[in-house]
Amino acid sequence: MASQIAKRSLLTFLVISLLSTHAGAQATSKETAIITAMKNSENDWNNGDLDNFMKMYTATSTMMMPAGPVGLSSIRDLYQNHYFNGKMPKQHLQYDELKVTLLGEDYALLTGKFTLSGNNLPERSGRYSLVMINTKEGWKILHDHSS
Repeated sequence: MASQIAKRSLLTFLVISLLSTHAGAQATSKETAIITAMKNSENDWNNGDLDNFMKMYTATSTMMMPAGPVGLSSIRDLYQNHYFNGKMPKQHLQYDELKVTLLGEDYALLTGKFTLSGNNLPERSGRYSLVMINTKEGWKILHDHSS
C-alpha cells in the first residue's frame, strides 16, 4: 500500500514537472519571439524603413496620446513628422530593459525603455508599455503607451 502511494506520488510529480517544463518552454519561446520582433523593428527604424517599422502595428492598433487614443494613420504621421527627416530617422533608436508578461495564449504586455540619440540632438528616453497580440504574421502591437 505504501509502495503504491509512493509510486502514485512519484508519477504525479513527474507529470507536473513535465507540464511545467513544457509551459516554461512555451513561455520562453513567446518571450523570445516578442523581443526579436521588437529588435527587428528597432533595426527597421535605424535603417530608415518606416514602412517595415510600422508593420509592428495591426490595422486596428491604437496609441495613447494626451487627448486620448489615436489610430494607425495618426501613429504613422507622428513618427514621420516628428522623428524622421525625410526617409531617415532624426536619431538612433534603442530598446532596453524589455520585460514580457504573458496575458494568455495570444496576448502579452511588453514594458521597456526607449532611447533616441545622435545627430547632435539632445538624447531623449522614456518608458513604454505595449499590449501585444500574436497574429498569423507574428507578434504585433495592439496598443502603445509611450512616455
